[in-house]
Amino acid sequence: MPARDQAVRARYAPSPTGPQHIGGIRSALFGWLFARRHGGQFILRIEDTDQKRSVRGSVEQIVEAFAWLGLDIDEGPHVGGDYGPYVQSQRLDQYQRWANWLVEQGHAYRCFATPDELAEMRKAGRGYDRRYRDFPADRSAEQAAQGMAHVIRFKMPLAGTTRGKDLIRGEVAFDNAQLQDAVLLKSDGFPTYHLAHIVDDHAMRISHITRAVEWLPSFPLHLHIWEAFGWEKPQFAHLPVLLNPNGKGKLSKRRQQFADAGGKSVPVLVHEFQSAGYLPEAVVNFLTNIGWNFGDDREVFTNAEAIARFALQDVNPANSAYPIAKLDWLNSQWIQRIHANELASRLKPALEAAGYAVDESLLRRVAPTLQVRLKSLRDVAPMAGFFFADWNDFAAPPAEILIQRKMDAAGTRHILQSALPLLAALDDFSPEAQHAAIAAYAASSGLKNGAVFGSLRAAVSGQRVSPPTFDVMAILGKAESLRRIKLAVAALETAIA
Repeated sequence: MPARDQAVRARYAPSPTGPQHIGGIRSALFGWLFARRHGGQFILRIEDTDQKRSVRGSVEQIVEAFAWLGLDIDEGPHVGGDYGPYVQSQRLDQYQRWANWLVEQGHAYRCFATPDELAEMRKAGRGYDRRYRDFPADRSAEQAAQGMAHVIRFKMPLAGTTRGKDLIRGEVAFDNAQLQDAVLLKSDGFPTYHLAHIVDDHAMRISHITRAVEWLPSFPLHLHIWEAFGWEKPQFAHLPVLLNPNGKGKLSKRRQQFADAGGKSVPVLVHEFQSAGYLPEAVVNFLTNIGWNFGDDREVFTNAEAIARFALQDVNPANSAYPIAKLDWLNSQWIQRIHANELASRLKPALEAAGYAVDESLLRRVAPTLQVRLKSLRDVAPMAGFFFADWNDFAAPPAEILIQRKMDAAGTRHILQSALPLLAALDDFSPEAQHAAIAAYAASSGLKNGAVFGSLRAAVSGQRVSPPTFDVMAILGKAESLRRIKLAVAALETAIA
C-alpha cells in the first residue's frame, strides 16, 4: 500500500462500444476507491483505437453513468487535465513514434505476413510462426518505405519464465515458450491495446492499474514492453470477473439481459439499473460488496466509509456470481436511509413516467409513508399513484378488493358503516387518533384489526396494497376519506343486492 504522500493516479480506460456494462464499472469503482483512499487522482481515458467497434454517443453515456453513480472524475475528455488528450484516437502520432522506436532498438519488428498467410497458420492449428522476426533490417525498412502493408510486432523472449507482482494475487509466473509476438501497431497506423495503454499510462503518470483478470494472460507481454521502454512500471491489480447469477460463465456485455430463477429480468447495463428504479448509492454499495468485504459483518455502507477501509490487497481473487437478489434488499435499505424529502425528489420522475401530474408538496407528505415499503423507485406508482390521480375521478374498487380474507360483503359493509361516524367525530384526524378510534371499535366488536384496517385501506386507496391505512386517510383529509368510504359502502350494497 502506498504511503499517504505518494502520488496515486488510477484510471478507467473503456472502449466506447456502447452502454456501460456493470462489470467495467466495478473495475473502475475499485480503482476509484483506491485513489480516493490515498488522496490520489482518478482519470477517465477513452480507448477508441478499434474504430470499427466504436459507437457514436458512447463517451457521453460513460460520463453520464459516472455522474449518476456519484463517482467523480479528476481528469478526462469532458473535464480536461494536464496530461491530455484523453482520447486515444487523438494521440496516434505518439503510438507510431514509440512503435518505430521499439523497432529501431531491436525490441520489435515489422511483419509483412498477408491475411492469407495468417489464415494458413490458423488453419494449420498454430499461431503466428514469427517468420518475419529475423527478417533483415535493411530489407524490412526498404519494403516499408515502398508502402508494403505491415504491422509491428513485439519480440517476446522465446524461453524462460516471466514473473510479475499482482496486488491481489501475489507473484504470478508465465512460461515464455507459450507466448506469441503480439501486434503493437496495425497496418492502418492504429495501435493495439498492448501498445497504446502502456504509452498512455506512462505519459499520464498512472501509478496503479485495476483491470479484469481476463488481462492476466497478457500481463507478461505488458511487463516486457514496459521494460523495453525502460519506464517505471505501475502496480497492477487484476480483478475477479462477475459471473452470471447461476455462477456459470462471465456476465456478458453483449448478452445484455438475463433472468433470475423467478423469471425477473436482471440488469447488467448502468442505464438498466437507473430505469429499474435503483438508487445509485445502492448500486455502488452492491458492487463494492462483490469481491471485497467491509468487515464487521456490515453490508450497508457509504462511499466515504468504504474509502476509509479499502485496500486492493483485500480483494478476493475468486470470480463471483452476480448476487442480484442482494441488490433489491440493499436498495430498500438505502430508500430507508435517505431523507424523506430527498426520496420525494427521486420518486417524482417515476410517477411522471407513469403519467401522473405530481404535486410536490403532496409527494413530500406521501414519501415518509413509503420508505419501509419500497424496494424500487418504480414501486411508487402501483403503491401510491392513487394520491396523484384526479380525486374527483375516484371510484370505489370492486367488491373482491374491498372484502378482506374470511369476510363477506355484508360484514365488510358493516365495518365501513360503523367506522364512518367514528372517523367523522374526530377533531384530530392524525394517524394516531384514527388508529385509537378504529382499534377500539375492532376490539369491542370482536374483529381482527387486519380485517377492519384492510377494509378501510381498500376503501380509501382503491387497491389491496398501499401505504398504512391511517397515513393514507390523514393525507387525503377527513372529507375525502369519508367520501371514499361512503362510495365503498354503496358499492357493497350493490354487490349484496
